Amino acid sequence: MQRLVKGLKVKRKVFDAHNHIGFMEGFKYYGLPEPVNPTVYTDNDRAAKIAMMDQLGVDRAVVLSNYGVPIPTQPFTLNPVVLDACAGTDGRIIGGIWFSPSIKMKEQNEEAMKLAGEPGIKILKATCLLGGTWNPEEWDAETKAMWDLIIATGEKHDHVFHLHTSPGGGSDVSNAIKFVRAFGKRVKVHVVHCGGGVSGHIKFIPEFFNLIREGFKVYTDTSWAVGFCNRYLLDEVEKQGIGDDRIMFSSDEPWSDFWSEYYKFEGLEISEELKNKIFWENAMSLYGV
Repeated sequence: MQRLVKGLKVKRKVFDAHNHIGFMEGFKYYGLPEPVNPTVYTDNDRAAKIAMMDQLGVDRAVVLSNYGVPIPTQPFTLNPVVLDACAGTDGRIIGGIWFSPSIKMKEQNEEAMKLAGEPGIKILKATCLLGGTWNPEEWDAETKAMWDLIIATGEKHDHVFHLHTSPGGGSDVSNAIKFVRAFGKRVKVHVVHCGGGVSGHIKFIPEFFNLIREGFKVYTDTSWAVGFCNRYLLDEVEKQGIGDDRIMFSSDEPWSDFWSEYYKFEGLEISEELKNKIFWENAMSLYGV
């Protein structure tokens, strides 16, 4: 299957601020009798990722470990693939090191933190879908000690924390907001998926502007966003006069669809200046390329 439209390229300079790399075996999701690969394809290495970027006309991209199976150790195995993807691309690819909020992954996290600051690495990435919570109020003493190391590492290397969000569970955006309030003046926090669903968007977007106004270093993207999200988010930017430098385009490939995500912004009736910020300038500023 051709995953992209041949000959179709983006209309402007694009920095894709969140997508995934690395092979992942099929899995018997939700009790299916046989393993499936719902994403259809993966970009398994640097060459494949660059080829896809060239086909789309994407100038730069952030790449993160591919994940989605309920095996907490799996994304850690792709950290070396991310490191390799950052090498030799003249800054076209920026990488994120995978870690886990779960204390069960303490040893893996300690090893992962040793990779922070490597060439091309600008991000520490995690999800609570595989355990743990963003909410510091729920951390016990051992978990807090693990997080102290992770936060200190991010602060030392000026890495951006990428937090997967959803409207429920440990990744609930309400917990992510508590994380930002606890640490978002020490480190930069990218709240991925703008809350991650209808209730998540409604909860997060007003708080997003409150957090910016209060001096927190918070950013977001709208991958996976439900229909009204981008319209609501950009309407608030216009009304409140802030936040235009904190929103970035993200494809979340292969778990979303590049063109669907692209036209969520390209199709809006907003200025070319704002589109250029969202598609290019904000990510360039954040990742210091």
